[in-house]
Amino acid sequence: MTEYKVLPVVTKYWKPGQDYVEEILRSVRGRLADDDFIVVSEKAISTARNNIVDENQVEPSLSARFIAVFWMRIVWGYFLGTLCHLKRALLQHIREYPAEMGSRHKQVALQHAGLLQTLMFGSEGGIDGCNLPYAYVSLPLNDANAIAEMIRDRVWLRLHKKAVVMIVDTDKTYSLKCLYFTPRPNPIKGIHCFGGLIAYVPGRFFKLKKRATPLAISGRKLRVEEALEIAELANRSRGFGAGRTVWDMARNFKVALTDVSWEMLQTVKHKPIVIVRSKS
Repeated sequence: MTEYKVLPVVTKYWKPGQDYVEEILRSVRGRLADDDFIVVSEKAISTARNNIVDENQVEPSLSARFIAVFWMRIVWGYFLGTLCHLKRALLQHIREYPAEMGSRHKQVALQHAGLLQTLMFGSEGGIDGCNLPYAYVSLPLNDANAIAEMIRDRVWLRLHKKAVVMIVDTDKTYSLKCLYFTPRPNPIKGIHCFGGLIAYVPGRFFKLKKRATPLAISGRKLRVEEALEIAELANRSRGFGAGRTVWDMARNFKVALTDVSWEMLQTVKHKPIVIVRSKS
């Protein structure tokens, strides 16, 4: 089994409009060797590309309101959450799921991810509000493979290093022997997406091995197991930034859920880039 050395890279917070490719080049310059993996957070790229939505501008439908109030508070709060072994503090947050703000969030999920993803309790289809301010959420990348290829090309042209670029999401892939599945849409080839709830509940209920999900790889063909190992190593070394969930983030800053500001987020150490190197 290959052993790896992991180097998380601290950068400033990537706001919308950030030239994230230049930030990656500047951050890895002098640290990178040939055949290193540059593992980049999907959410950081989405934010920099302004692939975000202000949920304060969204008008929720009756379906979104029903999901936020009944499905989340009752079904997730007292049944599915327990089956999925969610922690007590998180269960309490779900049982008190905010009606108005939660309805807007579920409306965004319905529009961008579909019903099965919306029925998740969070990170529906890769939509995530953690480490984003106010009522913003990031949307998943539709062109992750092209972005990974572009970053790899720029690394070679500017730094003259043959790196492997991987874009990763914190949403989990579950493993059952040689079967790999995830609720997250558009993972790499070899990982199956069963669609939101259908993948998440069995994976959590049976306590299957879970790791961060690789979405794109450029520069080398990898076995799924190797890609998952590298993605999870990078994910663990990166940490949670301002908080693991939006509730944690608000508590850490001692503000309401939608009162976290860009300035607050800039005070936190962010590690959107992780260099992973084979020890051999």
